[in-house]
Amino acid sequence: MDSDLEARLRRVFEIIFNRSDIDLRDDLTARDVPGWDSFNHINLVIQVEQEFGIRFSDSEVSSLRDVGQLKQLIARKAF
Repeated sequence: MDSDLEARLRRVFEIIFNRSDIDLRDDLTARDVPGWDSFNHINLVIQVEQEFGIRFSDSEVSSLRDVGQLKQLIARKAF
């Protein structure tokens, strides 16, 4: 995975969840992160779109199951 993508995504997670200790494993899900509720999920999507200058469709957002899928989607759209 591109180190720039990883670093930028890590910053987004740090901002949204106000934590610097989140391990962005590919299998990380909302259940693994305190505070990752539906409200913060939307905030996360918006912040990722802004950070990477991309837009996700509703179907792309609803199909995301873990951070690995999010990374792949960002890489397809942004790089």
